[in-house]
Amino acid sequence: MDFLKPEHLIATFGLIGIFAIIFAESGLLIGFFLPGDSLLFVAGLFASQHKYGINIWVLVLGCFLAAFIGDQVGYTFGHKVGPALFRKPDSKLFKQEYVDRTEAFFEKHGPKTIILARFVPIVRTFAPVVAGVGRMNRRTFLTYNLVGAFLWAVGVTLAGYFLGSAFPVLGKYIEYIAIGIIVVSVIPVGLEVRKMRKEGKANRAASTDVTGEADLSSPAVDLTDPTHAPETLES
Repeated sequence: MDFLKPEHLIATFGLIGIFAIIFAESGLLIGFFLPGDSLLFVAGLFASQHKYGINIWVLVLGCFLAAFIGDQVGYTFGHKVGPALFRKPDSKLFKQEYVDRTEAFFEKHGPKTIILARFVPIVRTFAPVVAGVGRMNRRTFLTYNLVGAFLWAVGVTLAGYFLGSAFPVLGKYIEYIAIGIIVVSVIPVGLEVRKMRKEGKANRAASTDVTGEADLSSPAVDLTDPTHAPETLES
């Protein structure tokens, strides 16, 4: 999909487009498919080469604010709208069990998941919404959101900037760099899916073992045998 290539997006929409995309991927559910990682890196690389008139400090500040505000919007949406959606018994997308799983997930991994999710495509879009639905403490979420937005938006952008400054030749391989970033970023998703499948199989196997055990402590009773017919109450 050429229209999602970082260079095309930057050339077409400029800085405002970059900020809008980072905001959408951070907090709007419809932005899960956007190329946040590669866009930040390539934008930083272009800034090192003064391409498309991008100023690195304006870029860094704008991306940080877009990422931070986007997550806050996602959290607020999940906090206010999420529970109402989950209470619908006929909902195919939102179920109460998802809320329970979310709360268990955050209890297990703690608030640091807000930071880690920044570096995982798709997950970073849904994490703030899930945190809001799961009723994570607002101040705690804000703190970890600040750290996560800084490490991701500022860190990835500056990585592109400094690598572009050190190796100007990288500008000739933008497409390959974008593909490489996408591949590397989806590895955690694949590993997590694989882990979940293994755990699911193990749980199903354990459930089968429990339900499949027969009670052999007493012989089977043949209900067709009159000697074993149930006694009737005498009037």
